[in-house]
Amino acid sequence: MTRTRHHQAGYVFKKGSNWYVRYRGNVQLDDGAVERVQKCRTLVEASGQYRTKAAAEELAEEFMRSVNRGEHRPESTMSLNRYIEDCYLPYVEEQKRRSTYCGYKNIWLRYVQPNGDIALREVRTFEAEQIMKDIARRESLNRTTLGHIKHFLSGAFRYARRQGVLENPNPMHDVEIPKARPAGETYAYSLEEEGRMLAILPEPAATVVATAAFTGARKGEIRGFTWQNYDGSEIRVEKSVWRSHVDEPKRPKSKGAIPVVAQLKLLLEQHWERCGKTRQRLIFANELGNPMNLEALAADVIQPALEKANLAWHGWHAFRRGLASNLHRLGVSDKVIQQILRHANVSTTMNIYVKTVSADAANAMKTLETMCATSVQPERLGSTRIM
Repeated sequence: MTRTRHHQAGYVFKKGSNWYVRYRGNVQLDDGAVERVQKCRTLVEASGQYRTKAAAEELAEEFMRSVNRGEHRPESTMSLNRYIEDCYLPYVEEQKRRSTYCGYKNIWLRYVQPNGDIALREVRTFEAEQIMKDIARRESLNRTTLGHIKHFLSGAFRYARRQGVLENPNPMHDVEIPKARPAGETYAYSLEEEGRMLAILPEPAATVVATAAFTGARKGEIRGFTWQNYDGSEIRVEKSVWRSHVDEPKRPKSKGAIPVVAQLKLLLEQHWERCGKTRQRLIFANELGNPMNLEALAADVIQPALEKANLAWHGWHAFRRGLASNLHRLGVSDKVIQQILRHANVSTTMNIYVKTVSADAANAMKTLETMCATSVQPERLGSTRIM
């Protein structure tokens, strides 16, 4: 049966300082049923060129054309909160990494939900910017975090457009991030700091730190390293572990091989012997054979040791930044550093999956190895059999 198309002009009226249009539209109820109800939409502030009713009626006519054409689907009347919870987050959970899903869910629950009762299709750039301003006023956030919130909301509206729920442009596109305090400066460990750490840390913390410092691997990638992926000269990144979830690395380009300098090779050899010389388990595992909790290792072992030596703990990612900085100090080109760290923004001539390192990358790591010989000399780097 063909659905009857309702043509209406809408009723324009002024209330307070704004012009509104009243009309009837389809609304999707919580049980999925569609009901036709009276709706009201804010048109514009009644000032300037829109101080007269005639001017406001022109805007109403433009809006009502889309209503009469049936471009507003009932699903678009869902609240922003309901759409995120029932539609967008399930999509993210299915298609994205587990860490991404949990991060998005936390952004919604903590920051967006208090402003999310507005109907999805009622969110224009003005309303979206007000949501961002309200969040900034309510929370003490830096610009980086506000940028993450904008990115999350933009993704939700982008998905709604792809699903045909919305026809209007993404309202987050032109939203400006509210004024906020700048993000704190990120830190990169120097080679000298890393050498001091290795001289005072007990095992296995020292070997974990050396692996982070001399491979530039991400925390989740280090937790996913296996003996089978290490051949004595390079270590292959194939998995990443977030909490108890084993996943693919962050991006396709993140898969690749990292040259292992001699200093790290010796530490891994000693660690391998302590692990019973097995090649069937993770390189860094707990007593149950599961991936080691690096945050607990940092809190319980590394930070207390560094505090006694007047060294600050800046997190695991500071080693990744440190490798980039240390290589830059040696005059290594940005392109080669990007290859070693397996960044996404590499030259388009590179393969999607980096399985082997180029001669340039290997030579750069050799240069780092030579520098380490004079800067990193803990007693544990004594003579031992090489794997």
